[in-house]
Amino acid sequence: MSYSPQVESFRRLHESGCFVMPNPWDFGSARWLRGQGFPALASTSAGFAFTQGRADQDVPRDMMLAHLADLVKAVPDLPINADFENGYADTADGVAANVKLCIATGVAGLSIEDATGREDEPLYPFELAVERIRAARRAVDETGSGVLLTARAECFLTGHPDALNESAKRIAAYAEAGADVLYAPGPKTPEQIATIMAAAGGKPVNQLIYGDFGLSVSDIAGLGARRISIGGALARAAWAAFIEATRLIKEEGSFKGFAGNGPSSPLNPFFRDDLKARS
Repeated sequence: MSYSPQVESFRRLHESGCFVMPNPWDFGSARWLRGQGFPALASTSAGFAFTQGRADQDVPRDMMLAHLADLVKAVPDLPINADFENGYADTADGVAANVKLCIATGVAGLSIEDATGREDEPLYPFELAVERIRAARRAVDETGSGVLLTARAECFLTGHPDALNESAKRIAAYAEAGADVLYAPGPKTPEQIATIMAAAGGKPVNQLIYGDFGLSVSDIAGLGARRISIGGALARAAWAAFIEATRLIKEEGSFKGFAGNGPSSPLNPFFRDDLKARS
């Protein structure tokens, strides 16, 4: 079966090796990352939420769909993987319907989380979580798009008391339910990462790196990860510099926060040339 060039490219990237898939949060950051030669990009729900004056998980579905369509337009020659949170629905049927809407934006892949967003029950019950992935799988297949489905086990990020073992259990079940890629954000050590790799049963695994864990790209590749994403880390880095600079101005009357900024020269020529190239 023939798919779009972006989907075909994305599928090939998952066949062997390991690639880094950074996360832009708007048009400009997407164009910059494309200009650095990354082969695929992924959205970040947190990074985009901040641009809208919202907390992560507080972006409504239709606003997120419009953002995903904008990212696809920003880099039409690259695959975009959508951080589609929990599918914006609790029920399996609701997830399936929304997955089809997500695919219609032109993304080459999408991820579905098993986090509910509720404090009283942070993870969907195991059987429901698996059924949600089965429903997402059916929805992708019904579109005939070939879009890659990533299933996420959010045990670490939701504070599960036995996060590693519960993640492994869910990852194995999601692989059986038809996920193309498995993803358990949170593991930081080689031993934890290896446990997730084993649970995936040979299917591609996405490893999240959101801080300096003492692991390089080659280290992570050596552990068997097929791809590396960095979530909202780049967006948080930009906000961290912004927050510190404004703190210095407000609290100390100092502009020392600008010291490391440097000139705008890397940005202006890049974006001028980039605009000419895409015009």
